[in-house]
Amino acid sequence: MSQSGKKSRLSPQTIRLMAFGWIGFMVIAGIVTFIIFFTALNNRAGRLAAEAQATQAAEIQSALLTQGAPAEPQDVSTPDPGDPGQPEPVVTPPLTVGLDPGFALGGQVPGFIAHPEIMREAGMTWVKFQIKWNADTDPAMAEEMVASAHRNGFKVLLSIAGDPYPQETIDYTSYTAFLRQVAAYQPDAIEVWNEMNLDREWPAGQIDPASYVNDMLAPAYQAIKSVSPQTAVIVGALAPTGFDNTTNAWSDARYVQGMAAAGVANHADCVGVHHNAGTTSPSARSGHVADPGEAHYSWYFLPTVEVYYDGLGGALPVCLTEFGYFTPDGHDGAVPSNFAWGAGNTIQEQAAWLAEGAQISEDLGYVRLMIVWNVDFERWDDDDPQAGYAILRPDGTCPACAPLRAVVQN
Repeated sequence: MSQSGKKSRLSPQTIRLMAFGWIGFMVIAGIVTFIIFFTALNNRAGRLAAEAQATQAAEIQSALLTQGAPAEPQDVSTPDPGDPGQPEPVVTPPLTVGLDPGFALGGQVPGFIAHPEIMREAGMTWVKFQIKWNADTDPAMAEEMVASAHRNGFKVLLSIAGDPYPQETIDYTSYTAFLRQVAAYQPDAIEVWNEMNLDREWPAGQIDPASYVNDMLAPAYQAIKSVSPQTAVIVGALAPTGFDNTTNAWSDARYVQGMAAAGVANHADCVGVHHNAGTTSPSARSGHVADPGEAHYSWYFLPTVEVYYDGLGGALPVCLTEFGYFTPDGHDGAVPSNFAWGAGNTIQEQAAWLAEGAQISEDLGYVRLMIVWNVDFERWDDDDPQAGYAILRPDGTCPACAPLRAVVQN
């Protein structure tokens, strides 16, 4: 057979070259295809974004044409509690029952909370109500007092005194039962009676600190704690006085010593104190306009507080359940004769002295509560010009609010 009749064959090297060439062709074709596809997607996304921007611009333009200029940014600053034009702050009910761990400030109101904003402006976190008890008093009245206090974000002190005055006898059993019922509403504190060293608050001839401790306070403490263990029991505050004839009055200093001897600290969480007849700053120990030069403690704030705390040997902290300064400023009526000692007090002094008393109390470390007497009482008559003590004055201002708030905030 001739040479030209044989079939030609591809060498292995040729086959490898062809394979590599095919692979290279496919890789290049794939890259080109990917570039074309990616470019097409980008172009489409750009068109969509442009269309969206055009639509948004049209909507904004339409809104401006129909609604006018954009609104001002919303004011999110903290409201000033003294600005009546500001909205009411969010109120949170107290989370615990009982006295606060440190110093706290409150104010007494006349049976209802009419001006919670004034109280908050003054830095108050407590409110005090007084119930005048007799055998016919309905304990349910305390329920609304407690509820309204907590609803407004305040802790509540209920001072439960006797009524009418004077009584021939005191029904201790009925009084104790009443306190047990009131305690079921979980007030934060209960003050057991009021100024029991005077015959206008306790039967004449029966004034006796041992009787108060054993017949009233001890059973009251057990009754209250049996239904509301966290409710603080406060010894009823006495009337600061040097008058003492045993029948109609005991000096509060002698009465405190008698309570200490009767074991008062075993039946209370705090001792109540009143100071509401001052004409000098709380740090003064002399200079009262009615003081004949004896510098009797009852005219002065700090000496009065010391009589109670030191008289009990420091066994109980102090709760000032009435602390106030009378001033006739802003009132047209004549100053009652039995309040003539306070005729020279000014509203500026009232504001400064309340704040100074709060600062002194906080600094002492053993004063747990101070109740300002009072927030907004309006009564003004010859017997008891309560409005003269109010921090809310007849013109609607509260000069004492800012100084008081500064003390508790600092």
